[in-house]
Amino acid sequence: MDLKEKEEYIYKIKSLAKEKKAVIFAHYYTRPEIQECADFIGDSLALAQEATRVDADILVMCGVHFMGETMKILCPDKKVLIPDMNAGCSLADSCKAEDLAAFKAQHPDHMVVSYVNTTAEVKALTDVVVTSSNAKKIVDQLPKDAKIIFGPDHNLGSYINSVTGRDMLLWNGACHVHSRFSLEALLQLKAANQGVEVLAHPECKAPILAQSNVIGSTKALLQHTIQSSAKRFIIATESGILFEMQRACPDKEFIPVPPEVTEGVGCSCNECEYMRMNTLEKLYNCLFNETPEIAVKKETAEKAISSIERMLALS
Repeated sequence: MDLKEKEEYIYKIKSLAKEKKAVIFAHYYTRPEIQECADFIGDSLALAQEATRVDADILVMCGVHFMGETMKILCPDKKVLIPDMNAGCSLADSCKAEDLAAFKAQHPDHMVVSYVNTTAEVKALTDVVVTSSNAKKIVDQLPKDAKIIFGPDHNLGSYINSVTGRDMLLWNGACHVHSRFSLEALLQLKAANQGVEVLAHPECKAPILAQSNVIGSTKALLQHTIQSSAKRFIIATESGILFEMQRACPDKEFIPVPPEVTEGVGCSCNECEYMRMNTLEKLYNCLFNETPEIAVKKETAEKAISSIERMLALS
């Protein structure tokens, strides 16, 4: 898509959104042109919370499916749309509700702490939801003798165990993007860029985190680059955030850590193919046709929202 076509699409989308009293939300990991088009940009939970505050008839979540579900749970009376219903999440998919239910049955004395990157059905089986930014704070507030199942991200759970001194029972799930960063490539980048800070998301594997100066949520990493006096950074998270970092800090340089080479094929950055399923064409059609629409069963939503509300109370 050339610049003129992109600008025409953005104009049509914004006009249609105004006409239909719709608000567009975009995750940091979506395409730059989607972020340009959005009314709000952020991480999944922040966007869902923002949705509860806006005056709108239609909410459009440009992200992945579980994000639309979380938004619908918090805004049950609003129509929630997503540009592509097939935009899933490898991390959410790694923990099926029926599998978690069976695991809970095997450990009846454990409470469940679930990362927000989960389906509505998993949230309904959860005692308290957490995000990458508040997981440590919330786990620290739980009883010291509490037995905890943490899922689905094993890497995030391992990190939280290391910084809280807990011994949570970890679900063996992972984000396919954050799990494939190349340690060898990171070490080469550090050697070639002496003194440059490494910023990493806690969904990365432990060896990547061990080489990092700053570990934090997507928003925390963005804020660090804005507040820091440094001019160059090595970034180990999904590359969509580089657009917002560059927009906020046009005088700074951001170096993405590449993924491990798989079957002889490598690339210079890490992209989530599910996030990239959100396109301007799909966004326009989504608004025009008011479909696909996110639906969450009432019983599931009622159970799921209690785990989210507990998180908000502890945050």
